[in-house]
Amino acid sequence: MTPSNPVVSPLRDALGPLKDREQVALRLLESSARHSFDPDTELDWDAPLEDGKWFWPPELLSLYGTPLWRTMSEEQRVELSRHEAASLASLGIWFELILMQLLVRHVYDKPATSAHVRYALTEIADECRHSKMFARLIERGGAPAYPVSPLHHNLARVLKTVSTTPGSFACTLLGEEILDYMQRLTFPDERVQPLVRGVTRIHVVEEARHVRYAREELRRQMVGCPRWEASLTRLSCGEAARVFSVAFVNPAVYTNVGLDRREAVAQVRASGHRREVMQTGAKRLTDFLGDIGVLRGAGRRLWRSSGLLA
Repeated sequence: MTPSNPVVSPLRDALGPLKDREQVALRLLESSARHSFDPDTELDWDAPLEDGKWFWPPELLSLYGTPLWRTMSEEQRVELSRHEAASLASLGIWFELILMQLLVRHVYDKPATSAHVRYALTEIADECRHSKMFARLIERGGAPAYPVSPLHHNLARVLKTVSTTPGSFACTLLGEEILDYMQRLTFPDERVQPLVRGVTRIHVVEEARHVRYAREELRRQMVGCPRWEASLTRLSCGEAARVFSVAFVNPAVYTNVGLDRREAVAQVRASGHRREVMQTGAKRLTDFLGDIGVLRGAGRRLWRSSGLLA
């Protein structure tokens, strides 16, 4: 008998049997019960910020190692870290609002009493707390919020409306895994403000569950989806990678710390160190996406143009 979907049948054979969706969700629910946090009570928001401490590890700052970085004073570098942390927190809020809508769409037609849906609702509750936590961190740090550009804001509006289910989970992982890599380097770093370290610690612990959920579901979707949906997923994921790489740090950050915005952006784009940081942060994800058939054709070319694929 001819396979109904010859494109995905070899992929199913290569990846082996899928894990039971309900069992995965039950394990994640158990982990949520043991390791969830209320940032409002878990963190000391009233503690004074510590003089001279960074708001983000210097090696992870966009200008680190550039000619412009070498001309900056230590105080200006720390100030850059304060504004880049606020920019990343703002990006995180934007992204989590998108993710919450995509998750609601995903479970809308699924059995409300299933563990899979119950875990999705648990994750949405986590993301609500994270968004409030990031907003409070921006306010406490004293830097402004940095919204994405109107173009990217409205592109995301389209994505939330038309994204396929596998495309939604691929974009979810794009936003979660690169920031997760950076935050895993941040929370143990004693050079960084204790409040920032506390925020990143909570986010790392809870996002580990979100990544597991998204990976398992994306793997399932790519094995079972029709050819057109797999093709659209590759394109939407590649375009999301391109947008994400551009939106990662708002260029207004450079103006607000007294730098020439155009020159700063040019040096970031030319920085081999920055490219290595971003590609290292994305490698675990790109390896996974390659394994499950997402990084192919035009989608792969978009990933390369984003600078995130080595």
